[in-house]
Amino acid sequence: MKFYDALQMDPSILKRKIVACETLQEKNYYWLAITVRSVLIVAFAIVFISLLSGIFGADNTAMAVALFCIMLGLRFVNFKYCVGDSLFTLAIALAILVLAPSAAAVIPLVGLIPLHFAAFFGLLYITTQRPELGNGGLYSFAYVYLTGNPVSGEALVRRGMLALVGYLICGAILFAKHRELHKKIRFHHVVRKFSLSNPVHLWQLRMALGVSLALSAGQIWGMERFMWIGFACASLLSQYPYSHDTTLRFRQRIVGAVAGSCLFFILYQLTPEALHSLLGPLGGLCLGFCTDYRYKTAMNCFGALMLGAGIYGVQQAVLLRIVNTFLGVAFGLLFALLFHKVVAAKFLPAPEEQPS
Repeated sequence: MKFYDALQMDPSILKRKIVACETLQEKNYYWLAITVRSVLIVAFAIVFISLLSGIFGADNTAMAVALFCIMLGLRFVNFKYCVGDSLFTLAIALAILVLAPSAAAVIPLVGLIPLHFAAFFGLLYITTQRPELGNGGLYSFAYVYLTGNPVSGEALVRRGMLALVGYLICGAILFAKHRELHKKIRFHHVVRKFSLSNPVHLWQLRMALGVSLALSAGQIWGMERFMWIGFACASLLSQYPYSHDTTLRFRQRIVGAVAGSCLFFILYQLTPEALHSLLGPLGGLCLGFCTDYRYKTAMNCFGALMLGAGIYGVQQAVLLRIVNTFLGVAFGLLFALLFHKVVAAKFLPAPEEQPS
């Protein structure tokens, strides 16, 4: 296998190849690929996000992060309909990401749930026809992150301009990588097939409603870093195939958040202040080696806590991360059970009716 091809693979695939290797040289080859892949992604992320933030303002760093994630995802995952319609709906998706979070920051509280639900469900429906490929988690992250970092006035104009630049980049990638796929499938074909007996659509509805309620509650009660509650809730509800039982993900998220927060706190105390800014990239670098959800959750804490420590201080940030994670997953667990009992059980076929 060429080294370039190895760099395109997910760490889970590379680790399976390492297990299957018969010689130490082969194992080292794939370990090198994982390492180089992780370093390149982190380095590119720093350059890409720093460049766009420098041009469009530090208050739009969140949009730059969202565009970076979307750009990486579009290299491998399309919308499952023709490229012409896909380019149009990509523009709609970015418009939602620009406008809905900023609107949620200024509208009356009574309008939060309808706004978040309509925007979030629309975003999932036009981008995520195959949740098993991870697209849903990517766009939900972008929406929640931007909801926690809204802008207004001149900064909102700059965010719109940044989204336009992102559209040109992501649209070019989408066209180059997927223009030959799904040529006969139009978006209106997807719309006409909507049914709650379809597990994908049921999953979209559950995730949109659950995350919308979590975000709205955080905003209505004025909770600090309420987006962390949204992330935790979304992590449970994004699980696919659809299942009413999210207890495993519940435990994994809490274990990962506590372990990652404690590890960050220890490293923060042990390292000189001049090196604190490197803890975020360190988490991103380690994330490139992770395949287990608990470890991914732990490493994702680093970037969030690096920013949080600058606002609240490290002790308060760590405590806030753990508490908000628990609130988010607790709500997600209860919501998943209630949703299944009230909605899903009426539409999903009984176990004996489901295809084997």
